[in-house]
Amino acid sequence: MSDINTERSGSILRVEVNRPERKNALTAAMYTRLADIFNEAAKDEETRVVLWHGAGDTFSAGNDLGDFLKNPPGPGDFPQGSLMDALIKFEKPIVAAVQGAAIGGGTTMLTHCDFVYAGESAKFQVPFINLALVPEFGSSFSVPARMGHLRAAELFLLGELFTATRAAELGLVTRVVPDRDLLATATATAQKLAAKPSGALRASKRLIKQASIGQIREAALKIEPPVFFERLRSAEAKEAFSAFLEKRPPNFTKTATPVAAE
Repeated sequence: MSDINTERSGSILRVEVNRPERKNALTAAMYTRLADIFNEAAKDEETRVVLWHGAGDTFSAGNDLGDFLKNPPGPGDFPQGSLMDALIKFEKPIVAAVQGAAIGGGTTMLTHCDFVYAGESAKFQVPFINLALVPEFGSSFSVPARMGHLRAAELFLLGELFTATRAAELGLVTRVVPDRDLLATATATAQKLAAKPSGALRASKRLIKQASIGQIREAALKIEPPVFFERLRSAEAKEAFSAFLEKRPPNFTKTATPVAAE
């Protein structure tokens, strides 16, 4: 068994993030593998739908911080960018089943899915601000476009946990279902989609996304990365990560950038 498992059932490709002992936190290698899976599925005529979920009791805790600090993304090609690009251009339906926690990228990746089912106990969070970072995966555009500035600001600027019910209210989740029915519900939708005419399905998804795909691609691959890389190497981020690893509250009072006098 690997950190990413795939299994085909008819024309449905099931993709399972399989690192439950680390809450399905994603390493650089896992981002690259997921990108390869989606790029291969895009070319495979036998694959009509992707069903995406996590093993164990968590969808994904986002970045594996240990691996992230050893292999920080930077200018040029980077693993997270490869997955962003693969998801943005993927024309077949993606159905996600979210159990437990979806944190950071575990939430923002879902904005590229077409159906998102969440178990009643699921929790979401985009805590980039708490690590002195900024939104990614194009979410700085897609989330405000979906729910408006005030609600997006509440999520990104406070960085607090929110429930599956709140996620549905905000338009991040298709439907909340009992935990015991989660995978069955997502699978049933994948089966319905797989029975549809695949050419019309892909063309319909292209049309639905046509108004926003250029702006999402611009945000995810051109606008967000330079700011993210800058913040990642800032004094604030150094303090945030040190505090996280040392299990103490961060102190940002000494890390503020002074304002130059005019």
